[in-house]
Amino acid sequence: MSACNDGGPAYPVPSDQYPEFNGMTLRDYFAGQALAQIIGSLVDWPDEKSEITAHAEVAYMYSDAMLAAREATS
Repeated sequence: MSACNDGGPAYPVPSDQYPEFNGMTLRDYFAGQALAQIIGSLVDWPDEKSEITAHAEVAYMYSDAMLAAREATS
């Protein structure tokens, strides 16, 4: 099984300054941006935890697609 492409750090910091901290991944950043739009487009707040989980999963699906498109165009 191949490792998930996380895109590397979204906001890299110099490694000599904070060697133990790499920041959030680009995958997490993209998913957060997608989730903000998903939540912003909701008419009603989800009643079930499964609905909320589904929204988060869709956000990561968008993130993975963005990383794949980014890789394909570079």
